[in-house]
Amino acid sequence: MPQFTDQLGRTISLDQFPRRILSLVPSQTELLYSLGLDDEVKGITKFCVHPEGWFRNKTRIGGTKNVRIAKVHELQPDLIIANKEENNKEQIDELSRHYPVWVSDVGTLPEALDMIRAIGQMTGREKEAGSLAGEIGSRFAELEAATHSAATLSSPGPRTAQNHSPRTAYFIWRKPWMVAGGDTFIHDMLQRCGLANLFADQYRYPSIELETLTTQSCELVLLSSEPYPFGEKHIAEIGAILPDVPVRLVDGEMFSWYGSRLLQAPAYFGKLLR
Repeated sequence: MPQFTDQLGRTISLDQFPRRILSLVPSQTELLYSLGLDDEVKGITKFCVHPEGWFRNKTRIGGTKNVRIAKVHELQPDLIIANKEENNKEQIDELSRHYPVWVSDVGTLPEALDMIRAIGQMTGREKEAGSLAGEIGSRFAELEAATHSAATLSSPGPRTAQNHSPRTAYFIWRKPWMVAGGDTFIHDMLQRCGLANLFADQYRYPSIELETLTTQSCELVLLSSEPYPFGEKHIAEIGAILPDVPVRLVDGEMFSWYGSRLLQAPAYFGKLLR
């Protein structure tokens, strides 16, 4: 019986390619769609909004943090795909007593590509997943080369927004204000954009007071579209404290979804930087 090791080092056994898959993670749900597993995926969460057809028609099994265990039992999955950060550990432990549960733990682009290949291998889509991971890697390599080239061409000389990494605060929440720390996937994406995370020395998603930005030489503020729905009024709120610092609304899916949406991220980042 083939065995597969997830990104937490746990091992599951599958006696065949799964035919009844449940996905508890939005970005990995979209990945399963990209790998052509429409018939095999039987259940998703209420936050799995891509693709729209799946969101409208697939059975929903609750949220990422509050999976409806009874609904899972009704669907009798032969594979559940979860994530360490996005799902509740107690629920994953409970589900693991009944079904094979493969858990991802993604903090960097290489880990995302490993996850994509691993899911392809488990589901009989190894070739498709390999091609997808390869293309994502190539597009990010082009982005980083272009970013490095632009920085090289604009230096030496006075420090400008074009020849150094702007000190950036990336907000994910308000009340309290919360930012991305240095051990997050968002941090890795910021680095690949050529942006310096102002809170790289902190863990996960720390709460901060807006006023601290004035003492930390903040040069750019990014407000994510998810999980908090930031808008123009929040740009004005931060602008009142940092009148000379650019504040931008950004697509949170591009910075935090680590499945097939990564195909679109380099082009989005390139446009954002320009």
